[in-house]
Amino acid sequence: MVHCDDLAPEPAPSPSAAPPQGGAGRIAIISAGVGAGHDGAAAGLAERLTEHGFVVDRHDFLDLLPTGAGRLLCGTYHRMLTWIPDGYQRLYAATDRAARPGAVWRALFRAAERRTLRALAPDTRAVVSTYPGAGQVLGALRRRGKLTVPAFTYLTDFSVHSLWVAPGIDAHLAVHPVPAARAHVQGAAATTVVGPVTDARFTPATAGQRTAARERFALPAHAPLALLVAGSWGVGPVRRAAAEIQETGVAVPVVVCGRNEDLVEQLRRDGIEHAFGWVDDMPGLMHACDVLVQNAGGLTSLEAFAVGLPVASYRCIPGHGRTNADALEEAGLATWIRDPADLGPVLAELLHGPRGRAQRAVGLDLHRLTPGPVTAIAARIGQQPTPDARSAVRHFSGRRRIALTAVTVAATACLGVAAPLAHAYNETPARFTAVAHYLDGDGR
Repeated sequence: MVHCDDLAPEPAPSPSAAPPQGGAGRIAIISAGVGAGHDGAAAGLAERLTEHGFVVDRHDFLDLLPTGAGRLLCGTYHRMLTWIPDGYQRLYAATDRAARPGAVWRALFRAAERRTLRALAPDTRAVVSTYPGAGQVLGALRRRGKLTVPAFTYLTDFSVHSLWVAPGIDAHLAVHPVPAARAHVQGAAATTVVGPVTDARFTPATAGQRTAARERFALPAHAPLALLVAGSWGVGPVRRAAAEIQETGVAVPVVVCGRNEDLVEQLRRDGIEHAFGWVDDMPGLMHACDVLVQNAGGLTSLEAFAVGLPVASYRCIPGHGRTNADALEEAGLATWIRDPADLGPVLAELLHGPRGRAQRAVGLDLHRLTPGPVTAIAARIGQQPTPDARSAVRHFSGRRRIALTAVTVAATACLGVAAPLAHAYNETPARFTAVAHYLDGDGR
């Protein structure tokens, strides 16, 4: 049982709705150091908000849990993915089917509420979560009137586990119509398509940039290169995937192992010449390569879309790795290779065929044609009431308060993405059903 927070002092007052002195306002972002994807999305969002004049505070949800609980949670997750992936798959599926978080999760989230409120500065105008647990806490605080400013959840995955959808959250922001539709089906409030945020360095490479990047990373000058990534932890059957890519003869594998230095050494002993640990210049490495092969469907896929690389999902990790692969394929953004016998032919088509060209176009349009999350967040803050109206805000539906803004932003974004998506669905129109219902429905 969790008792650490029982001894904590009373929280500071909830952030006021009054505008701060000067600037566009203060926004708090709550992420989690679980892998690197949630933090990466938070960093990209913080950069965009700062560019628009906001003051941004960053918080790690693991630090808001009772002492030691966050690191224990992270470590357990890592060990399950590494040592008992089938057990993690069963846990993921069971929690995804649940109508609400289980008793253990609810106790853990409740224990983080006071620390979350204390972490927020008094002049905070809104709070954004890029991690499901943080969204659950913010939603509960909103429902009980403890948090009186808007709370957003930024869906960083293409698939939407049930924990991502939290009652009380004012708006769920999605990178694409597919996750928006999936969240909407689960009852998410004001699902709004805003598009992804990635580092500005992730752009299509010129011929000169490609040549220079290959020289910098000591990569072959002319051979097709398949960039194989496995997240910041380097988990999953990476050695097998690298060997199979090499055996196809279609492309030379270039493997990024994150912080898993043992994996780097194992790959080099396996004869994989181009194996890297943590890479600071991922934009440069993507500029050097021709196709991305991934196993989790996280931030790296979004970065590859921005660069213009076609993406394949292969030997995906359990849980979100497989559900993201399915959702990315549904979106026409990545091909999920389920059978190793298809690896060579699919890579060849992504490198040289129409499938690769179509995926490049859809991926680039995902970044070019969506407004970004700052638009939705700033619009909601512009509707904030004065402090005198705070008591009324506590009892007014979060869905209705932002409905008009959300629908406007969602319609603009969805219409912009619909055209390139239609081409991607020519061969599998049935898979477009959920998105079509979302685009044609109320979208709220």
